[in-house]
Formats: sequence, structure tokens, C-alpha cells
Amino acid sequence: MMTLRFYKLNIIIACLFLSSCANNKKEFGTIIIHGGTIYTVDSTQTTVEAVVTKKDKILFAGSFEEAKSYQNEQTELIDLKGKTMTPGLIEGHGHFMGLGYNELELDLMNTRSYQDIVDAVAEKVKTTKPGEWILGRGWHQSKWDSMPANTVKGFQTHHLLSEVSPDNPVFLSHASGHAGFANAKAMEIAGLKGLRKEGIQTYNMEGGEVIVDQFGMPTGIFNEHAISMIYKYIPEETPETNIQAFNLAMEACHKNGITSFHDAGISSNTIALYDDMKSAGKMNIRLYAMLRGGEELLNEWLEKGPRIDPDHRFTIRSIKLSCDGALGSRGAWLLEPYTDRPGHYGHETLPMDIVKEVAIKGLQNNFQVCSHAIGDRANREILDQYELALKELNMLDTDHRFRIEHAQHLHPDDIPRFAELHVIPAMQAIHLSSDRPWAIDRLGEKRIKDGAYMWQDLLQSGVPIVNGTDVPVEPLNPIASFYASVSRKTLKGIPEGGYEPEQKMTRMQALKSYTLDAAYGAFEENIKGSISSGKLADFTIFNQDLMTVEENQILDTEIVMTIFNGKVVYKK
Repeated sequence: MMTLRFYKLNIIIACLFLSSCANNKKEFGTIIIHGGTIYTVDSTQTTVEAVVTKKDKILFAGSFEEAKSYQNEQTELIDLKGKTMTPGLIEGHGHFMGLGYNELELDLMNTRSYQDIVDAVAEKVKTTKPGEWILGRGWHQSKWDSMPANTVKGFQTHHLLSEVSPDNPVFLSHASGHAGFANAKAMEIAGLKGLRKEGIQTYNMEGGEVIVDQFGMPTGIFNEHAISMIYKYIPEETPETNIQAFNLAMEACHKNGITSFHDAGISSNTIALYDDMKSAGKMNIRLYAMLRGGEELLNEWLEKGPRIDPDHRFTIRSIKLSCDGALGSRGAWLLEPYTDRPGHYGHETLPMDIVKEVAIKGLQNNFQVCSHAIGDRANREILDQYELALKELNMLDTDHRFRIEHAQHLHPDDIPRFAELHVIPAMQAIHLSSDRPWAIDRLGEKRIKDGAYMWQDLLQSGVPIVNGTDVPVEPLNPIASFYASVSRKTLKGIPEGGYEPEQKMTRMQALKSYTLDAAYGAFEENIKGSISSGKLADFTIFNQDLMTVEENQILDTEIVMTIFNGKVVYKK
């Protein structure tokens, strides 16, 4: 009897000891977030009551009652007070330094007429020394309320601009980044004055166009590769302005709930800048970079291979190829001529044999290839080159995750090919809101309805969509892009029911395109994109539930807090 009692006593003591040891090993959280709707974008539990973080990682996601067991005297509690939280938003295609420099230069995105541009430059002239360049970006003639009396091929001419800036060279980039507008002084510096050929001025070049008037004189509009004729004379940025632009871009990301950014095309100089910012501990954003540059830069990186940052701040594992232009400047490469410019098909800005060559080298050296294509011809050609490369290396079924950036206008026959070839479309939904009202003039009704902004068809075919804004082509605002994704309306709420409503995303599809699917597009779905244990502690907090609020109230949603790497980096 005593032996049995002694045995039971030993078991009780052992249990108490083990329990004490377990409690001593209990992990405690740095932050517990609770008190609002938390969308995880995790199929195992779509919403949770609370999230516990430990330093830069998610420790727990589940009930608030269980979350409290991770609390000690050092744990910070963040009460959402009814607000909504999602995984940190990912800008799936943008230009980080372009975002920063857009803050430093003339922002012409809200101009509504040629006169608005002239007025903005005239004001800038007052504070600019003679001879200094005036730079800006964001004008888009198809979004103006009215066009000037004198136009050539749908564009304004430089004369009014030149009158207000006789002593300053001016170059203003189109919103798309695929065209530019120069004044007389800038063209004079570039040597574009008095050059004639058989009485008619001509500047024909492969993959670009200088638009000239009836007398053969440049109008100031430079399309695609012709931009370089002016751009090479613009002074390079200084290290000081580069750092300033970087910090402004990072600040803009935090204000917009963006914790990760797919930087669509960087040079060796930008790589050096990012390395410096990371080394100095000043990179509070996750950059997934695409290499863009000459053969020398690509060969250098193909030889040494991808750089996967263990700190998840600055990763280089993809290559950006620019294969056609933009629809707004009629540079997108089409299978049939532009409806509003007969005989013009746009521009092939990179030979297709180079696309195949880079695709093969990318596959051989573990680099993702991301090709810019807006027009249906460009998309078809790139899919063809990807397919040839994959077949040549017998790699059709590999996890290559090649992408097409924009994939904006597709021939119906090419839509299923994305899934067949495992190619990811990186599409910016906000382009529909901005472009659809005038895009029909470029493409005509049939091409618009059969192949433009085909989000739902692509999703149903079995491929994810990576969303974004293409900033600074569009403002960084993810709320506007989310609204466009689910409504297919302009930001003014027209038309009723949306353009081609059968192609709308559901709200969950739209949220995934900004989180988990965007992470997948960068091979990073195992470390971010959803709220689950072990992933990075990046979160975006909204003032209202954009998943349930009435559609006409989505644009009223605001970012009230951004948490990056387990720390609050923005609070409204």
C-alpha cells in the first residue's frame, strides 16, 4: 500500500517538475495584436482574433485567449479597436527610385491640360538658375480634359513650353515612362536643330520615334528609344539626391502600407546605393530587385548567380527585359494596327532572339526572367520565346516562375498559355481605372472586350496574379488598385457595374494579389504574404474593413498603421 502511494506521489512530483520546465521554456511575445478583424490570407484559418510576434517573426495566430498565454511584463499590446489588419502589402511592380525622384521633381500626374504643364514649368523657372535642367513626370495627353489646337499624331508641340522656359532645358517624362516631352533648349543641347535630309527632318531609329511636324521639325515628343537622344544630356543624380530619393520612397511605402516592393529594373549604380543603405541599417523595406542594364551587368550576375538576402531586405534573383512600349504613347506592340493610328503597330523595343537567349541563360543560372509586355503582339512573342527556351532545355515543368510584366492586352488564344507554361502575369489593376476610358480608342471595342485586363480569365486558368501600381506611372496607393480590381471602374466610380464586369476579381483574390500571390511571384511565399507562425512580422492596418465595406466606400479606406519586421514604422 505504501509502495503504491509512494509511486503516485513520485508521478505527481514528476508532472509538476515537467510542467515547471515547460513553463520556463515558454516563449513570450514582443507584441500581441488584437481587437479587430485580422485577415490571414492563410487557407487553414482565414481570420484570427489575435497575432503574437517575437522580434521580427510571427509566433502565434489564433484566439485572443490563447494569445494571452504568450504575454509577460515586457509584451506590448496593440488594440486594433475594431480596425482591420492584413499581411503587409507587397507592391508587385514599381520603380522604387522613380517613386523617390517623383517626390523631388515636378509631379505632373494631376495635370489636366497642356496649359497646366506650361504653368507648372513657368512657376519652376522662377526658382531655377538659367541653364539648369527642369525635370518632371506624369503628364498623359489622353487624360486631359481638352487638347490644344495644334497637335501632331495626338500629341502637343513644344512651342508654348519653350516660350516660358527659353533659358532652361526642360524634359518631362510621360506618365508611362515610355515617352518624353522636351523644350527647344533641351533639343538644342542635344543637337536636334537644323538637321535635314532631302528637305524633311528625320530621326528614324530602331524601336523609337521622334515625332516631327509637317515641316519635318521636331515637335518635342520623343517616343521609346528616342528618349535617349535627350536623356543622355541630363546631368546624373548626385549621391545626396539619391539618398534623399531613397528615403522619400521608403517613407511613401510606409504611409501606403507597403512593406515589400518588387523593383522592376535596377542598374549597377542603384545596386550600390541599396547595398550602402542596407549596410547602414537604413533599409526598412524589403526590395525584390530585377536587374536591368547592358550585357555586361547581366553577364556579371549570371556568372555569380542570384543573391538571396538572409535578412530579407534586398534580394536579386530576376532579370527585367523591356520588350515593347506603352499604350498611351502608342508604343505597345500590337498584332493589328492601332484603331486611332492606322498603319502603326507600336514598337518592338528588344529583339526577340535576345529574349530567348536571356531566358535560356536565366534557366541555366537560376534567374527568373520578367519581361515587360503591354501589347498583344509583345505578349505572344514573349510567350513564344519562353516556350522555345523551356523546351530546348527540357524544363517545361520546372518551377521557373518566369513573369510577364503588365500582360495588359492579350489575344484570346494566348490567355491559357500562361498557365500551360507556368508564366506569372504581373498586372497593375489601377491601369484599368486610368486607361480603360481612352484605351478603347487605341484598340477598338472587340480587342478591349476579348483581351484587355483579363484578370478573371487568367485566374481561372490556374495562374496567380501579382498586383501593383507601376509607380510612378500611377500613384503608389494600394487602396485605389484594390478598388479597381474588384469594381473595374474609374476612381470616379464609372461606369455603373464596371468595365467588362465578368473580369472583376473577388475581394479575396484582390487581397491575395497584393500579399500571398505577390510573395509567390518572388519565390517568397514561405516567408511572407500570409499571417502564420514563422513568417515575417509585416502587417498593414486599415481604418475600416475593405473586405466587407460597401464598394462605393472602399476608396475611403485609409492606412492607419504599418508594421515592418515587428516594429511600427508608420502611424497615422
